[in-house]
Amino acid sequence: MNSCRMDHVSYAAGPEGLDATVARIAEALGVERIKGGIHPRFGTQNALFPMAGGQYLEVVEALDHPASLSAPFGQLVRARSEQGGGWMSWAVSTTDIGRFERHLGREAVPGNRRFPDGRELSWRQIGVKGTIADPQLPFIMRWADGQEDMHPSQAAEAQASIERLSIAGSPDRLAEWLGGEGEDAHVEDLNVEYVAPSGTPGIVSVTFRTPRGDVTL
Repeated sequence: MNSCRMDHVSYAAGPEGLDATVARIAEALGVERIKGGIHPRFGTQNALFPMAGGQYLEVVEALDHPASLSAPFGQLVRARSEQGGGWMSWAVSTTDIGRFERHLGREAVPGNRRFPDGRELSWRQIGVKGTIADPQLPFIMRWADGQEDMHPSQAAEAQASIERLSIAGSPDRLAEWLGGEGEDAHVEDLNVEYVAPSGTPGIVSVTFRTPRGDVTL
């Protein structure tokens, strides 16, 4: 069985920039943002909203840095922001990144973010090119062992939870992407409502349970 679970959702900053986009989302959800940091390998930076259940929402923007033009994740962020910003992608985490490397026929790439106190959060990820080609698909992450207390969901006490993703796309396409059927294609802690795509597939909206009740962005 593939140990795969819903990890986070990503929202690309609009033309107003990261801080203004984050402030707008924080006001809508009625929760506080947490400072994230820079992803030097990808040429991006983010801000975080920790969620219950070990999940989180990140708001991300591309930096004026060569990596944001060459790294697939930087390209993904830049392209979505140039389209006006909004929902960009979602990610699942796994304990067996090798299975996805074999299925997709390439190696996962390393990612990292350094904390002000010198600690470094690190991971490997794969599938961003697939997300660029078909935005309904998640990319896959393998967090480094022994860093559970540095996972973005642990940055502060969760004030909200991710209740549902509305995705224009197909559950069959997701199962194919994850390389299996039945349990092999199952993503834990995920509630998805699929709608027929009227244009480009991808995240249509995300519903959060917040101190203000259910809020859909």
